[in-house]
Amino acid sequence: MKYLKYSLLIIIASTVLGCGAYSFTGVQDLGNVDTFQVNYFQNNAALVEPGLERDFKIALEDLIQNQTNLSLVTSNGDLVYEGEITEYRISPTTATANSTAAQNRLTISVNVRFYNKKDDENDFERSFSFFYDYEGSELLSGSTKTTAFEEIFERLTQDIFNASLANW
Repeated sequence: MKYLKYSLLIIIASTVLGCGAYSFTGVQDLGNVDTFQVNYFQNNAALVEPGLERDFKIALEDLIQNQTNLSLVTSNGDLVYEGEITEYRISPTTATANSTAAQNRLTISVNVRFYNKKDDENDFERSFSFFYDYEGSELLSGSTKTTAFEEIFERLTQDIFNASLANW
């Protein structure tokens, strides 16, 4: 009976310790990485939306801060995100019988360069894109625009996070 108690104690301890490194956000072990920086994303899209680059930068910074314990810095970060907005496009997706758009699609694409100064094997340059569909009778302004940006930024930033820190 004494050996059974010790065996059970060892099994429970190893199970608890084995799960200690797991993260619900899927972040890989960052080792000695403590800081990150997000540089300015130049807006090189053919159609320029004022403030888009600032809003995207803030959304990416917020997501990384909320899902990791990394500190945001303005220079000399262990992890560096930079790039450019390459596409901001509004296009009709479906038409009505009157040849007007029944539904429009806003597409935003960004090219991201990621540098891990502690482990350059994880560096990459990659393009990310996502879209938001809205009614053709609506203008892309006010709450429609806010909702579109929130949904697109949520998906883009999560995809960038997964590619750079979760290795998905």
